[in-house]
Amino acid sequence: MTTTLPTTPLTPTPATATPARSWLRRLGPLGVACVVILGIAVLLAVVGPYLPFLDPDTTDLPNAWVGPFQLPESPLGLDGQGRDLLSRLIFGARTAIVGPLIVLVLAMTFGVAIGMIAAWRRGWLDSFLNFGLDILFGFPGILLAIVAAAVFGGGLWAAAIALSVAYLPFIARVVRNAAVKEGNMEYVAALRVQGVSAWAISLRHVLPNISPIIVAQATILFGYALVDLVAISFLGLGVQPPNADWGVMVNENLIGVIQGYPLPALAAGLVIVTVVVAVNVLGERLLDMSEGRR
Repeated sequence: MTTTLPTTPLTPTPATATPARSWLRRLGPLGVACVVILGIAVLLAVVGPYLPFLDPDTTDLPNAWVGPFQLPESPLGLDGQGRDLLSRLIFGARTAIVGPLIVLVLAMTFGVAIGMIAAWRRGWLDSFLNFGLDILFGFPGILLAIVAAAVFGGGLWAAAIALSVAYLPFIARVVRNAAVKEGNMEYVAALRVQGVSAWAISLRHVLPNISPIIVAQATILFGYALVDLVAISFLGLGVQPPNADWGVMVNENLIGVIQGYPLPALAAGLVIVTVVVAVNVLGERLLDMSEGRR
């Protein structure tokens, strides 16, 4: 005689959200929109030169200031020198993205190193490094970039290096304060009792735990660097014409605003504002998430 065991109906288990979906959900619709905008800007900066657009440096003076959709090959029209506006906006994304990235890589590399050393060594070394950071805080980035341009000549690299020096104390101070707070946690004391070296604790445990704060701060500084580099190019000290750059485009087409052709200057300005707002909003969202407020 066989007996049958009672069976319970199988209930489907709810699908767990992937880390990417969970991260996007925490960002919210506004944060996701900012990610999309920045993704498009980065994509254009990478693949823009390979897209089938007109040469951004080719001039057509008889058709200067031609408006949108008046030429089939130029949907946004031409600037004051007869160059395709859409092509220059797309090619200008390269310097707009690469320049701030250079600033962040340099500032993050040295700022994180200084902040971690100050947090772990403490004592006179911490006081000395903080004194040096206080001195750097007194130099505006634009001023350092102007000095660098006067000494080394105009260009993207001179301006980017100068701005990285100006942004370094912001990163170093944030990393130092976060590392000091993390260093007072119980697990750090336990690792020290076990004989784990300070470098191992810093690189394997403390730095990964404070990385969300660092990423959020770096995102916000990316927007500041973009604005500063655009301003430096506008002043003629950064990217030099006729290279396509958003700051250069605003400077070159200011005369068009007076003459009744505002689109070339306003289009570059609108792109700058859109990308900077997206970066700042995303940075604030990431900072809120790292601090557990969302």
